[in-house]
Amino acid sequence: MPLKDLLIGLGIIIIWAFNIIVIKLGVEDLPPLLVTVLRFMLVAVLVVPFTRISRQQLPWILLLAVTFGGLHFPLLFLGLQQSEAGTGALLVQMGTPFATLLAAMFLKEKLGPRRVVGLILAFGGVVVLAGGPSLPPPASTALLLASAFFWAVSTMIIKLAPPIAPLTMTGWISLFAIPLVALGSWIFEDDQWLALRQASWAGWGAVVYTAVMSSIAAYGLWYRLLQKHPVSRVVPLTLLMPVFAVMLGVWLLDDPLGINKVAGGAMVIAGLAIINIRFRRQRKPRPVS
Repeated sequence: MPLKDLLIGLGIIIIWAFNIIVIKLGVEDLPPLLVTVLRFMLVAVLVVPFTRISRQQLPWILLLAVTFGGLHFPLLFLGLQQSEAGTGALLVQMGTPFATLLAAMFLKEKLGPRRVVGLILAFGGVVVLAGGPSLPPPASTALLLASAFFWAVSTMIIKLAPPIAPLTMTGWISLFAIPLVALGSWIFEDDQWLALRQASWAGWGAVVYTAVMSSIAAYGLWYRLLQKHPVSRVVPLTLLMPVFAVMLGVWLLDDPLGINKVAGGAMVIAGLAIINIRFRRQRKPRPVS
């Protein structure tokens, strides 16, 4: 990959890692589901007027609006409210092992010994994290793992769905997810109008950053990289996201960096690497005759 594209890829990963920090600050200033609603509203306003979907795509968008917009994102925002940023980022990365298992169960994709080892390492890393003080309360841990699971479910749906442009998908999922998450906010959260009037730069900044930088700008650049380069060269960059998130959490939020987080995080990332990266055996040179 040319240096320019590599730097763009690293910039995208930093944007996504910093997104975890921004969400963490935002849900401490505004109710989590309300932040999610505002984020979806901003994305929909910026994207939907400039995109179109077909009748064939509509049922899949509606289904993703439930699994991705109505479950993955709200659970992520709720889970990060009581979690350290770095630990939260590591737990959410479990979406890849979940997706691997779902693909094996429902799409009949073969696991193979390599992926089994990766799954064992990744889930073992979560067990190691659970033995340390940095793991969030059980409810938050369950919310983050559930968020990762519904990310995996959404990935399966996208694989089965007809082709949909990524930005179009992002905008229309956001539009249809607004009433679902707004209903959740109305049922489970209180004093939304008061929270909006008293919101600081952290709350509003989280809405703008997660919508504009993370959802629109970063994903737009990411899919452009995927169009220019093989997936095997681009996707491994995502392994750096939880590493950067842990570092930013320690630097900006004073999150502790204990042995359990380091060891468990390393196991999770190693497991993801084994699952994602296809290692090719180097061919032996033929003897010159």
